Amino acid sequence: MGKGFRDFIMRGNVVDLAVAVIIGAAFTKVVNSLVDDLIMPPIGLLLGNVDFTNLYAVLKEGAKAAGPYATLADAKAAGAVTLNYGLFITTVVTFLIVAFVVYLIVRSIAKLGPKKVAPQATTKECPFCLSTIPLKAVKCAYCGSELR
Repeated sequence: MGKGFRDFIMRGNVVDLAVAVIIGAAFTKVVNSLVDDLIMPPIGLLLGNVDFTNLYAVLKEGAKAAGPYATLADAKAAGAVTLNYGLFITTVVTFLIVAFVVYLIVRSIAKLGPKKVAPQATTKECPFCLSTIPLKAVKCAYCGSELR
């Protein structure tokens, strides 16, 4: 059982998948930082000093303290039930950036791959009866017409 597991782990696909997951996790951290620290603050500033991390709606007051709450963290600490639409907007922006980068990577890999060559035609249509005949035929097998 140990040898079978080792053989499974050492297969090329499993190792490649493990490397991809590790790089993906690191890339996600970079994109999260990009969105949280570089993209959303200027957008919030342009929208009138909006802090997206503190955009929420209180659905139910907290049991520990009544609202209003200054921040989302205060609402959570009070046990309030909140709808965190600011965090959702940030997550959507993060997703769009990751999806765009993945699209660019897949597109560039597709360009590096082998070019698709159309297969050469081996048949043609008879202009008289529209039957499919071999490309080198000089006479149609179906209607007997002479072909040029």
